[in-house]
Amino acid sequence: MIDLPSAMTLDELYALPVVVPLWPEAGRAFGLGRTATYQLAKTGQFPCRILRLGNAWKVPRADLLRALGETDPLHSERADPA
Repeated sequence: MIDLPSAMTLDELYALPVVVPLWPEAGRAFGLGRTATYQLAKTGQFPCRILRLGNAWKVPRADLLRALGETDPLHSERADPA
């Protein structure tokens, strides 16, 4: 039997740093395993933007939350710079 990762809770998502690794954090947010996460990334089908930083694959938390239909509390609580 394959042990799939459990998807993240909203509290876990909001606690993520501004940029997270593609695996495990971003993949786990969508309930994906490691192989599926990297396969989607390599074929350009991962559901949000991926940053390639050298050999590292990173995902901005704001893009991750947006793809999941959530708003980033860091951006929604900012005061207008009027």
